[in-house]
Amino acid sequence: MSAEPDKKALLGQLRIDRGAEPAGSAPGRRPWIVGGVMALIGLLGGGAWLALSARGALPVHTALAQPLGGGAGASVLDATGYVTARREATVSAQITGKVTEVLFDEGDHVSAGQVIARLDDTAQRAALAQAQAQLQSARAVLTEDEAQLAQNVRDRARNEDLVKRNLVSQQALEQARTQVDTQTALVESQRKQIELAQASVRSAQVQLDYCTVHAPFTGVVIAKAAQVGEMVSPLSAGGGFTRTGIGTVVDMDSLEIEVDVNEAYINRVEPGQPVESVLNAYPDWRIPSHVIAIIPTADRSKATVKVRIGFDVKDARIVPDMGVRVSFEEKARPGATAQQRPRGVLVPAGALRKDGNEDVVYVLKDRHAQRRAVTLGATSGDSRQVLAGVSPGESVIIDAPAGIRDDAAVTEIKQ
Repeated sequence: MSAEPDKKALLGQLRIDRGAEPAGSAPGRRPWIVGGVMALIGLLGGGAWLALSARGALPVHTALAQPLGGGAGASVLDATGYVTARREATVSAQITGKVTEVLFDEGDHVSAGQVIARLDDTAQRAALAQAQAQLQSARAVLTEDEAQLAQNVRDRARNEDLVKRNLVSQQALEQARTQVDTQTALVESQRKQIELAQASVRSAQVQLDYCTVHAPFTGVVIAKAAQVGEMVSPLSAGGGFTRTGIGTVVDMDSLEIEVDVNEAYINRVEPGQPVESVLNAYPDWRIPSHVIAIIPTADRSKATVKVRIGFDVKDARIVPDMGVRVSFEEKARPGATAQQRPRGVLVPAGALRKDGNEDVVYVLKDRHAQRRAVTLGATSGDSRQVLAGVSPGESVIIDAPAGIRDDAAVTEIKQ
């Protein structure tokens, strides 16, 4: 009887009590586990929020507001223009003809007077040979007439002697004299015919020379308009297949810049004024330049005045029709008042927006767009003067997205 209770006691000792704390476990471990799980959830939520915030930020392009100052060497205004050539010629033949030779290609350097093309000269050579033959014939007739005149002069002298000796009548002497006068007139007329024939030869030679096309000045060929076998003419062919030019030559030493300056700023530009030019193709290359002249007329449709600017240095990288941005510089003038100095900053025209009756820009501040009401000044090229509302060096948003608002999250796109 006693053995069975002992077995039950042993089995009771082997039973696992699931509500009891495992031996050796720390009594405060469960709160730390719960805290760690909560912290992990918080980190994941924060990361998701940042990702959603970044995804919702508007991508924008920015530009720095450029200061306008009156100090030494400061830029009084900026403008944009193009490189132009003062000497540029589309070379054509002076007669209509078929091209037989083209002795140049684009990019070739040519010298003044250099032969660059030839036309078919078969007809011109034939005309020249005919004129030369007519000249030789006229000269031969003149020789014959001069010989006859010499004979008539001798006959007149003989008759004069015979009349003195009463061997011939006075009428015979008068006839001899008439023959001399008549032959003298024929000789003089033939000499005029020779002059006419010589003029015809010169004319035929000129027409032949027109078949050879020469470079008008030293320069570089920038366009090749005609090929061998094509017809060229100095006149328009009325939509046919006749070319009006053979090639275009540019004198690279005559390159300069033409810019349109707003008439409100033209009083800040004067001949000889120093200018800093930057080609769009080489934005890091600043070329010293100067104002050549201000064209004394305004464009009423654009309210601008054309200004010619010359390069102080010559370089093969400068080619016609390149876009260029220029900064007109001015030294401080003694006694200049604050009102005479330019105020505010220059911002790209694309940074300006119209909000009702207000002109506004959006400035990038701490990854947010900050709305600014501004006071505008004059226009300079593709820039606009802002008299108030933006400080020099601030980043303004260019071509802001339609949904932008004050304090909107934005992401700057690097150029």
